[in-house]
Amino acid sequence: MVRVVKSTVLAAPVEAVWEVLRDFNGHDRWHPAVADSVIERGQPADRVGCVRRFHLTGGEELRELLLTLSDVDMAFSYCLLDTPVPLLNYVAHVRLAPVTDGDMTFWHWESRFDTPPGREAELARMVGEQIYEGGFRAIRAHMGLEGG
Repeated sequence: MVRVVKSTVLAAPVEAVWEVLRDFNGHDRWHPAVADSVIERGQPADRVGCVRRFHLTGGEELRELLLTLSDVDMAFSYCLLDTPVPLLNYVAHVRLAPVTDGDMTFWHWESRFDTPPGREAELARMVGEQIYEGGFRAIRAHMGLEGG
């Protein structure tokens, strides 16, 4: 099993970052890899069990299930249901925490998944760099923060 862990500190209050990230259907507004997104069956985007169906900019379709969402903990988890990339049994967790020295946000994003034999390093790098680190840069740009 592959484990990818990435984290960053954003120069913004944790509540402001959570307002953007907690929208399970909002990643098409800030992540450069996501072209469009919709929650299936018209469910609210913050209902545990809802499924978001989205397309990447290359046209690939993915579906993800919201497993947990906690406003108290400023955290959520989700899993991949359908993907053209062989990330098998993929489960990810996002957690925010306040950095009180400067009113900033600590953002922790991690996942565990299986891959076809021999593709562990390639797919771990893709998730860590293109999805997670790309997401960190995109949120900075979206929120007008330094280092975007």
